[in-house]
Amino acid sequence: MAVVSAGVVLAGGQSSRMGTPKAALEWHGSTLLRRTAGIVARAANGPVVVVRAPGQDLPDLPKGTLVVEDPREGKGPVQGIAAGLTALIGQAETAFIASTDMPFLHPAFIRRMLRVLEQDQATDVALPFARGYKQPLAAAYRVSLAETAERLVKEDRLRPAFLFGQCQVETLDDDALRQDPVLAALDPDLDSVLNVNTPADYEEARTRPAPEVTVQLFGTLAQSGAGSTRGPRLVRAATVGAAADAAGLVFDRHVTAALNGDQITRDGTTPLAAGDTVYFMSADAGG
Repeated sequence: MAVVSAGVVLAGGQSSRMGTPKAALEWHGSTLLRRTAGIVARAANGPVVVVRAPGQDLPDLPKGTLVVEDPREGKGPVQGIAAGLTALIGQAETAFIASTDMPFLHPAFIRRMLRVLEQDQATDVALPFARGYKQPLAAAYRVSLAETAERLVKEDRLRPAFLFGQCQVETLDDDALRQDPVLAALDPDLDSVLNVNTPADYEEARTRPAPEVTVQLFGTLAQSGAGSTRGPRLVRAATVGAAADAAGLVFDRHVTAALNGDQITRDGTTPLAAGDTVYFMSADAGG
């Protein structure tokens, strides 16, 4: 029986260095939070929880996203981890936990981390030590850690190191992460763990081109004048809608997209990552 894996995205935080809430920052026609939540949703087979600060306004989120409030503002990431894992009790066994400001997060990275917990039942946390730093907000956790995390918050022991000290952690350095051939091919520099903390970080990240993806039209779309060729072609696109634009399509209710042959979507804001293939077909044909 497959392990049910979920996702948690921490959308709260002071954003003091950025000067504005990171969650709502524009990202290729979407927002940082919408992109992060969507990428996590693509890699997990269970629900995705967004943890927000009390009363925090959030941008649009993928359909089905669960939103919970951090009950005690200003307590840091362990409080957010506790709130997210608690919301998943009874719904999933493991969860990938991410901060909201990871624009280059790749589904292959998330799957790599979740697979550690799936393959070793004795491990409670799969923790990347990537690009020279431990990455507690780009890691996989067992949902059963919720109670421990809650207790540490009540004890005012708020650093992730306190949580790691009370469970079994497997740390994966750059070489260990790249042992996954898919991750090594699609995110060789491990940009998945890069976050944007300052306006300069954000502006630098925005100068990078959108991911390179493959688009292909099927059925009546391929036979119409919508695309220049029947065959696949490479485009730069950060969302399904942008990929449709690049293919000369109007992505409306008459069109369905399939990501990598299996994930069906009609949401143009669905995020794309390097190496994706987007198949477009008539909605009547695609179901």
